[in-house]
Amino acid sequence: MATFGRLLTAMVTPFDDELRVDRAKTEALVEHLIATGSTALVVAGTTGESPTLTGQEKIELFRHVVEIVNGRIPVIAGTGSNSTAASIEMTQKAVETGVDGIMLVVPYYNKPSQEGLYQHFKTIAETTALPVMLYNIPGRSVINMAAETTIRLANDVKNIVAIKEASSDLSQMSFIIDGTPDDFVLYTGDDKMTLPCMSIGGAGVVSVASHLIGNEMTEMIAAFTDGNVAKASGLHRKLLPVFEGIFIAANPTPVKAALALQGIDTGSVRLPLVPLTDRENDFIKSLLV
Repeated sequence: MATFGRLLTAMVTPFDDELRVDRAKTEALVEHLIATGSTALVVAGTTGESPTLTGQEKIELFRHVVEIVNGRIPVIAGTGSNSTAASIEMTQKAVETGVDGIMLVVPYYNKPSQEGLYQHFKTIAETTALPVMLYNIPGRSVINMAAETTIRLANDVKNIVAIKEASSDLSQMSFIIDGTPDDFVLYTGDDKMTLPCMSIGGAGVVSVASHLIGNEMTEMIAAFTDGNVAKASGLHRKLLPVFEGIFIAANPTPVKAALALQGIDTGSVRLPLVPLTDRENDFIKSLLV
């Protein structure tokens, strides 16, 4: 099983009223996530509003989260971008903060070929000894990293050990699981795909919903791994409205609003994201009843 466990949380970045990274709120959030079953934290990914964080903010956030966690669970730093050189620089700085792994997203906007993707990830991974998680998210990167490219990277680059596969394509996931080494692990990046992904051999999920229902997701995952498929599938159906509902607007706007309703203040979102409308807020409230 993966070093990172089965329920990884793609952590939101808490902001204060001036939309600066808030250290106290970050500590409270980290403690909440650990207490509710997160087996690893992914910091400064999509859910962490990485496009609007400065490089210095990311490094300070990595360091702060590592200090709070204090070795209890792995901390994975989102260091990838659409620039290979910038990703290498951010990765090297992240290593110095003491993180346990790095996550590298498929380059967005510049639309590289599959060979370009291979060379991009291979080049970055070879600059660090830390374990690397690839991150395929066609909905945001425009392009899809083909299963063949992931398989090639997993077999050729020793420290590429996992992928967050957010394509929601079970066939693609199956090909990746089948073609990669036994110690390479696949996570879905879509909460509602957690159980389907695990049913074909996936390790678990890099989750957004775990901010809100971490204990329930832990129970669902444990039921499946214990062989109680009926219980797991029942929990999946029960949790599905939350899995889908927290994406009523651009992530992480709804989950930050939902956390506030649960008494966990992580602040608002930075432009170009905007707060939920009153109607959207009412919908989020209805999910949490």
